[in-house]
Amino acid sequence: MLFWWEEQGLQHSRQMFTNELHYLGEDFGRSIITSNPLQFAQRVVDGIYYALFEFTHLEDLMHWLAQPVAGEGVRVTLHQGYQTIANFVLAALQITQVFSVRLAILMLATPVFGLVALVGLVDGLVRRDLRRWGGGRESSFVYHYTKKAAISLIMMAWVIYLSLPFSLHPSWVILPFALGFGFAVTVTASTFKKYL
Repeated sequence: MLFWWEEQGLQHSRQMFTNELHYLGEDFGRSIITSNPLQFAQRVVDGIYYALFEFTHLEDLMHWLAQPVAGEGVRVTLHQGYQTIANFVLAALQITQVFSVRLAILMLATPVFGLVALVGLVDGLVRRDLRRWGGGRESSFVYHYTKKAAISLIMMAWVIYLSLPFSLHPSWVILPFALGFGFAVTVTASTFKKYL
């Protein structure tokens, strides 16, 4: 709000929240996890909002600080201090909701990683058998490094998508990492040692 989106201000976080819900509503009509992904995301958003703002009474504190007070005293000073940061507090509240929607989208996209891992595992085991019966060489170096890379690819997909400061369609983040994960599973399975 201070450096990159000065002209948009608070509207940037509102637009991000609207875009994330639009992506979810338009492009993800069904899921293996739930029959209504938009309703699932709304439950996740409501649950996180309740836990962070209503249960802790931060929402009540914000309303109390936002009410104008006449006279002098600590409450007047608190009100004036809150007015200077009110837009930033509201933007943080909305970005928390964006984070919740993105978390729901990543939960709904988890079966993609499972499907790609299954295809990669089958392909890798076929390559392993061809190498094993063809007298090929094995490399434990490649096996150990691709095994580590497979787990880090899933974590990188989650971290990058959750931390993007702008709206981007989830497919542009999730699919490349899912394909990379599938490739890492293929290489891991194909370089597994010949004899157990």
